[in-house]
Amino acid sequence: MNLQVKSFKEYQDVYDYSVIEPEKFWAEIAENFLWRKKWDRVLDWNFTEPNIKWFSGAKFNITENCLDRHLDTLGDKPAIIWESNDPEENHRILTYKQLHQKVCQFAHVLQNNGAKKGDRICIYMPMVPELAIAVLACARIGAIHSVVFGGFSAQSIADRIIDAECNVVITADGGFRGNKETPLKTVIDDALVQCRSVKKVIVLTRSRTPVSMLKGRDVWWEDEIKKVETSGQSDFPAVETDAEDMLFILYTSGSTGKPKGVVHTCGGYMVYTGYTFANVFQYQPGEVHFCTADIGWITGHSYIVYGPLSQGATALMFEGIPTWPDAGRMWDVVQKHKVNILYTAPTAIRSLMSFGDKPLEGKDLSSLTKLGSVGEPINEEAWHWFDDKIGRKKCPIADTWWQTENGGHMISPICNVTPTKPGYATLPLPGIQPVLVDENGKVIEGNGVSGNLCIKFPWPGMLRTTYGDHERCRTTYFATYENMYFTGDGCLRDEDGYYKITGRVDDVLNVSGHRIGTAEVENAINMHSDVVESAVVGYPHDIKGQGVYAYVVCPNMHNDDELTRKDITMTVSRIIGPIAKPDKIQFVSGLPKTRSGKIMRRILRKIAEGETSNLGDTSTLLDPAIVEEIKEGAL
Repeated sequence: MNLQVKSFKEYQDVYDYSVIEPEKFWAEIAENFLWRKKWDRVLDWNFTEPNIKWFSGAKFNITENCLDRHLDTLGDKPAIIWESNDPEENHRILTYKQLHQKVCQFAHVLQNNGAKKGDRICIYMPMVPELAIAVLACARIGAIHSVVFGGFSAQSIADRIIDAECNVVITADGGFRGNKETPLKTVIDDALVQCRSVKKVIVLTRSRTPVSMLKGRDVWWEDEIKKVETSGQSDFPAVETDAEDMLFILYTSGSTGKPKGVVHTCGGYMVYTGYTFANVFQYQPGEVHFCTADIGWITGHSYIVYGPLSQGATALMFEGIPTWPDAGRMWDVVQKHKVNILYTAPTAIRSLMSFGDKPLEGKDLSSLTKLGSVGEPINEEAWHWFDDKIGRKKCPIADTWWQTENGGHMISPICNVTPTKPGYATLPLPGIQPVLVDENGKVIEGNGVSGNLCIKFPWPGMLRTTYGDHERCRTTYFATYENMYFTGDGCLRDEDGYYKITGRVDDVLNVSGHRIGTAEVENAINMHSDVVESAVVGYPHDIKGQGVYAYVVCPNMHNDDELTRKDITMTVSRIIGPIAKPDKIQFVSGLPKTRSGKIMRRILRKIAEGETSNLGDTSTLLDPAIVEEIKEGAL
């Protein structure tokens, strides 16, 4: 079966087939990939334990699909175009042959430094081509990569390294992002004080920041590559992996304080990301695909590295941010590299909107043929601006809904196939069976309804477990509703059967498209010496979509309010990273609690949203008067 559907009628037919004969459908899709040995069974599953296996018994290596199989036909074509943070610095192009060579070289480096199949390797790097090379080299030797976004703090990195028991860390001296320079190696050094499992740290030179190098543990990337070159080691035969071997762990925030390591396996993830990339974006040979995400997030894994490269596409990697050195930078990149597909986040779109039309003047965006949105539901105003000003009303917008746990797009328009509707993720992709359920798990039939979004049948790209804690995987995703995967999102299905995501229904915030658990932020705030207790909720934010609103109890405050706010913000940055900083901090004498001690977040959420007139029944609270005090002090 072809990876791409070409008409809405074909989509409907293929979708029906994928639901009636899911195993046959996915087996036909998987035939588009390279396998050393085919599978014995397409699917084994139950959602009770949960236990999901796709393409059992199949043998292959994902990098052979992303690199080796393209060498004869696309060897001299660009695989990765890299655009620097600094517009004055030359861009870099790596052809498929060059990328293959560099991945093989670095696979030797990893092996020479003691890494082997099954090891967990932490990667904490800036958005440079070597980040993609490191990811692919891990996969080539059968090691499991755990990429940590370059904005996370030393404590957040230590938590992830300890949880995964990583033995190798790959980092850089520093990284650039807009007008900021991050001392990555120094952050790693701080993290590794707690991490006994790490035996080697490989350091890339990027920012030329002075760093401390520990003898016996720390080595320079460039020195290790020279050793490989002088020893005559060139090709690195890809290590054979099983379809259900782990490919990577990616940590995501949950509703409890501890980040959870979402595990994806080799076979199903490859098939799913390759299929969704080719189909949703209707990728054509030679097109330049620009996904603005960082590889530290799932979007970068799936739609910069594995999805595009498995399809022989050209992926554009951008080190910087869309608004630096000015608000026209993103459009300069599109014009310079004649970008065809632009896949970005609503936060970036809203931020660029706020600068008005001037940054767009004189920019040639005529190469664009398709647009995509990812990370959070896109609001109608931003959708129309994206459509009018960037797509010039000739580019379909794929408003994609999916999550770290899903591996790839789940509900999304297919470009030039699905009729779009502003603010709607539209329809499920072939192979995806969404259902809406009420609080009791009863399926809500028909259209013009809303409920909690679940998926009732497995798909190849879904998570298999949470690393080292399978019970947490079960309770988070499979225990809420019997025999279903629970997404944690609320959803509306309109009269046309189109899906619109209405936001999280659990204690997780979606800030700039990144999920942040309220418990994680509260734990960080509570580490501050003046804080007795805190409660965190989300509120509507013009740029980020959701902002972080913290109610903080500080009875013995030593400083003035503003200084304490800054101290608390700094504490959160140190423990989690700047991404989780509260936007608003309101000091309160107490929190609204039930007599059993449960914080009534519903009330706090309404106050943060400015809805103070209809807070519902507060008579059951331990101290109803506290609500009036919080209302009066609302920011």
